[in-house]
Parts: sequence; C-alpha cells; structure tokens
Amino acid sequence: MGARRRWLAGLAAGLLLLAPAAPRAETQHHEITVFAAASLSDCFRELGITFEHWTGVHVTFSFAASSLLATQVQHGAPADVIATADEVTMSKVADLVEAPHPFAHNRLEIAVEKGNPKRIAKLADLARSDLAVVLAAEEVPVGKYAREALAEAGVSVAPRSLEADVKAVLNKVALGEADAGIVYATDVRALPAKVDGVEIPDSQNVIATYPIAAVKKSADAESARAFVNFVLSEKGRDTLAHFGFTAPRIP
Repeated sequence: MGARRRWLAGLAAGLLLLAPAAPRAETQHHEITVFAAASLSDCFRELGITFEHWTGVHVTFSFAASSLLATQVQHGAPADVIATADEVTMSKVADLVEAPHPFAHNRLEIAVEKGNPKRIAKLADLARSDLAVVLAAEEVPVGKYAREALAEAGVSVAPRSLEADVKAVLNKVALGEADAGIVYATDVRALPAKVDGVEIPDSQNVIATYPIAAVKKSADAESARAFVNFVLSEKGRDTLAHFGFTAPRIP
C-alpha cells in the first residue's frame, strides 16, 4: 500500500492528525463528488479547499435542497458523500449510504431587507397583509422547519412564493423581491451587507441537525470516508463554527 493510501486509510479510520505537510496524491488523480444541502455551500467550499490541499483529493460539490439531493442519490447519481439539513431526508437513503454522522446544528432566523424597513420583530409579524413573505417548499428541510416554527407561534402565513432551497429564499429578500423569509441563521450571516436577521426565540425555534455519510457505491470509498471524517474532525468543527454552525455532542 502506497503512502497516500495508508494516510487516507488512517484518516478514514478516525486518525485525524492532519497537518499541511500530509502526503499528497502520488501519480493517480483522485476526485470525489459531495452532495450537500444548499445552506452548507460557503462552509463546505472552504472545507473542500483545505481537504484537497492536505490530501490531493479534489472535491466537486453539488449544492441543492436536501430533498432533491436524496432523490438524485436514489436514482443512481454519482455521489460519493451526501450531507443533508435534516435526519429525515438522510433516512430516505439509509440503504444507500454508510452509517450517517450528525456534524452540525443550525437554527432559524427571519431574513429581512437591510435596515429592516418594515419593522419586522417576530414571527407574528409575518402574517401582516402589507408584507411579501417567501418560504422554501414544504419538502425542503428549511421549509418544513419554517412551518413547524410558525405553527408553534400560532401564525398563519400566505407566502408570496415557494422556493427550491434556502438560498433562493435568501436571494429573494436580498434582491428586494420579498420583505421577509425564514432561513437559517448561517444564511443571514453569509450576506451581512444585504440582509438583516430577526431572531426567533427558543420557544418557537427549530434546531436543524445535519448528518453526513459516505455513499456505499462510491467509486473511491476510501476518499469518501476520509472526507466524512475530515468534516467530523477538530478542523471541520472549527470551520463550521466560523460559519455560524454549532456542533452536536460527539461521543
């Protein structure tokens, strides 16, 4: 077994002592494809750059709604790793992936136009007739979470549109095409110059749990497992925290 394979095997087994001087790919080009929830896009791109630098394995990402990614995996799309924004969606591909690992938590916020010109202060305000509110479609995790939060608050909202994923909701608000939308706190944090966030109290909020798993039919299972363990590593947790995610308790 070459130096690269020994190193990746060690990482996949949980030996996560990574360093910039870790072995690079020797002769063969290695590449994996990671399917990840849209809300992970900024964070995972940074993780992918570091992972490639340290391992020589190039990571290609496909970011979309978790429900769409799961459907694509079910239909045989060539994914090596999948990370979803909820555990229910991951369970739909349970027979196609290795054991999933929860790696991050997120919470909901109301995204509003910069400066909050409509003076939105709480979920109840989203029922106002003068507001254009957008939500993600119900089959999308953030859309499901948003409806749970609204139900908990006893609020009925008629959305102006139903969007394909959380980034589409955020962009509607950022572009002034909507007054408000329910997104993740990390998404608001990603566009500080264009949107503001209105916090949702814990009593009405929903905490999203993100699991990640290697796909059983990966063409490079060793590298896929290594990426999963890299996300679970201290470096992965630090990067996730930098983008506003919180870490679940790791046994």
